[in-house]
Amino acid sequence: MSVKAVIFDMDGVLFDTEKLCLDSWMAVAGEQGIPDMELFFPRCIGRNVTDTRRLFEEFYGNAYDYEGFRKQASAWFHDYIEKNGAPVKTGVREILEYLRRAGYPVGLASSTARPSVEELLERAGIRSFFRTLTTGDMVEHSKPCPDIYLLACGSLGVEPAQTMAIEDSPNGIRAAWEAGMIPVMVPDLILPDQEMRDKSALICGDLLEVMGYLDKGFE
Repeated sequence: MSVKAVIFDMDGVLFDTEKLCLDSWMAVAGEQGIPDMELFFPRCIGRNVTDTRRLFEEFYGNAYDYEGFRKQASAWFHDYIEKNGAPVKTGVREILEYLRRAGYPVGLASSTARPSVEELLERAGIRSFFRTLTTGDMVEHSKPCPDIYLLACGSLGVEPAQTMAIEDSPNGIRAAWEAGMIPVMVPDLILPDQEMRDKSALICGDLLEVMGYLDKGFE
């Protein structure tokens, strides 16, 4: 299994934003009287806006205003980022600098919409490390469907079978696996179960561990 390129997820992999997003959803759900958000939120990790809206309507029916909820939660999230900056995960700059030195093509495949992706990468000073950005507003259905990863591989001009996908969520691992890539899980909010162990080529504690495998010539 030879790795020729690397594609990163963003939330939960590059930035500690899954927890921040959960905090924003829980805060707004509390204000709006929306119950069971702690049960609903994990279903949406790795999903784009279109799929999240569908899941919200399936879970809550027409009892609550999704658009109003999402708008207020987004404002809460971006207000936090504006005041405190984007929390960067351990090993991000180290692995990106290593991949640049080693000559790997590097892309990003995030279910988040492009404006937010650009904003976070620019704020953290790491935008230049990514040759291509593939975002949730570029596909109809995001993870766990493989579409976003197939599009990302195409944008880099690389074969999925030779491309490592670094993910934190089950939906992301499923998408990479369905795309025929080399899925590597760095768990964040959701710990790996047997399905994730079966579908992941590696499960690592952080990005520094992933870099160590690449440096040793991951096969």
